[in-house]
Amino acid sequence: MDDLRACPKGLVAARTAEECILLLQECEVGILSLDFDLGWGQPDAMDVVRFMIAERRYPHEIYLHTSSLSGKNQMYQLLYRNKPDNVRLVNGPMLYETLQKLSNTVQE
Repeated sequence: MDDLRACPKGLVAARTAEECILLLQECEVGILSLDFDLGWGQPDAMDVVRFMIAERRYPHEIYLHTSSLSGKNQMYQLLYRNKPDNVRLVNGPMLYETLQKLSNTVQE
């Protein structure tokens, strides 16, 4: 989920918190990468985090790629305390190797 950055190949873009929540409700999400700030006056990634916790709808892996240090820390602490043990939580962006692997799995 990111309002500005290009979506890496192999992933599906969600540009708003509402779009991300809808994907979590309607789809089996394997990997979620969260940007915190989504535009002035717009819901932010904490709304998505609160949804996941309230509804127990977690992807298999969660990455926090935001440049907002306070937002990243808030999300990490809340997710760490509430996520199931089988959910992988990474306090940073996906590694290049992970992005390459995802990109290579996409059929052209």
